[in-house]
Parts: sequence; structure tokens; C-alpha cells
Amino acid sequence: MPSGIERVREIRRLRTRRKKVAKLIARAKAGTMEKAEVVRKLRRLTPGAEVIIAREELLS
Repeated sequence: MPSGIERVREIRRLRTRRKKVAKLIARAKAGTMEKAEVVRKLRRLTPGAEVIIAREELLS
């Protein structure tokens, strides 16, 4: 039986996901990581990846 409140775990996952997305976008803008690789990782990381990719203009 899982321990902890589901909502708390959901919020923790969301916060972690936001931090990861922010780091990936920062690396893409700084040029330390290929944009194609950032796009691939974003798609695996979050269901709203297409919105983020379009907003940040990661695909040309």
C-alpha cells in the first residue's frame, strides 16, 4: 500500500517536472545542448511538451 497523500505526491511531481523543464530550456538557449535532444527529452518528460516546444521555438 503506497504511503502519503496522492495530491501531495502529485504536486511534488509537478514541481520536479517544472524544474527539469526550466533546466532543459536554459541549456537549449545557452547552446550547451542540442535543441533536438532537448525536444526529445521534453517529449518524454511531460504530456504538454508540444506547447512548450512551440512556445520556446525549439523546432525550426
